[in-house]
Amino acid sequence: MNQIAKPAGNYRWMICILLFFATTINYLDRQVMGLLKPVLEKEFNWTETDYSYIVMAFTASYAVGLVVFGRIIDRIGTRLGYTISITFWSIAAMAHAAVKSTFGFGVARASLALGESGNFPAAIKTVAEWFPKKERALATGIFDSGSNIGACVAPILIPWILGLYGWQEAFIITGSIGFLWLIAWRIFYQVPAKQKRLSPEELAYINSDEEPEVAADQQKKVSWLQLFGLKQTWAFIIGKFFTDPIWYFFLFWLPSYFSATFHLDLKKPSLPLVVIYTATTIGAIGGGWLSSYLIKKGWLVYRSRKFTLLLSALCVLPIFLARYTTDMWVVIGLISLAVFGNSAWSANIYTIVSDMLPKKAVSSVIGIGGMAGAIGGVIFPLFIGFILDYYKGINNIVAGYNIIFVVCSLSFLVAWILMHFLTPKMKPIRF
Repeated sequence: MNQIAKPAGNYRWMICILLFFATTINYLDRQVMGLLKPVLEKEFNWTETDYSYIVMAFTASYAVGLVVFGRIIDRIGTRLGYTISITFWSIAAMAHAAVKSTFGFGVARASLALGESGNFPAAIKTVAEWFPKKERALATGIFDSGSNIGACVAPILIPWILGLYGWQEAFIITGSIGFLWLIAWRIFYQVPAKQKRLSPEELAYINSDEEPEVAADQQKKVSWLQLFGLKQTWAFIIGKFFTDPIWYFFLFWLPSYFSATFHLDLKKPSLPLVVIYTATTIGAIGGGWLSSYLIKKGWLVYRSRKFTLLLSALCVLPIFLARYTTDMWVVIGLISLAVFGNSAWSANIYTIVSDMLPKKAVSSVIGIGGMAGAIGGVIFPLFIGFILDYYKGINNIVAGYNIIFVVCSLSFLVAWILMHFLTPKMKPIRF
């Protein structure tokens, strides 16, 4: 590996900031529905199962979109791929305001998911193109923290818009923000080899750990059949299948949980949700920083990733203790620790794809694994809807949430164990 000193230029970090804002907008648009759930379920007479079907429409469409966008972005590139993705999802987000039925919300959510599914395949591929391996987890953690910032901003912004204008305007205003980002993306982004603003020294640094034979292989096409035949692909699939549904639960049901359990008024800014989603931001950046730090200290790449993933899984484990307390701030602390671990996990599980596979296959594998996570996200809401409707029927919905927390507590550890035995040393693949 070439030992090239870190250059003075930091254009790659500006690209990372663009990815951060795209992900912030992505999750802001996604979070609106969860925050408006108590208002919309009264207006449209939804049961918990009705809402779970709407969430399923989102996740099922997201699953399909991830595979499609992952493959498309590997073919057309990140600049055009991101442009198509954010344009589509911004229009779909604003279209929620025109919906008049439960079925209409299902269609709107499916459309939003289809557009949003391009975000992570494009972002992870951009990181692989713009950063050497020793910086990728940190860069991923920084841009992935945008999902948490979006989730932090939403509990403040959405109740304010709802109180002043109404639920339709909440969708229109948040949905329009994506077009502002799109202008900056089109002005400032090109792949490193074509970016005239990038210094030769920084370009050399970006490519400093790229092996020549791997770079030469970038022109070869890789089929989906080849990718599905790799243990490395299946490690990512398993990691996403077991853990993505837990993040969907935190994202779509936490506002309702605090409303039902602690009677919080969701028409006012929600401090508990801000605290929780702030913990996710710290987790994303902290998890990315830790594995990058360990690599710089001499740890092997796979050991640094696996150690950080294990620590992340252990942070989620204590959430089952929420069933033993009625103190809201103790519950907030447990959930904050869990979402901290979730975000640290996310920063590293995305990075292992670019560790193990060449850049030409990164978006495709991210899409495949994301599809697996979304399939889990389709199945888990069925369980959630059934459990919550049952316990709501016997006037004990808190017990329903406690059961769900037990499932959440074990999911990351199970995923880590399966990934470890499937790819003990996460060996890189060459085609």
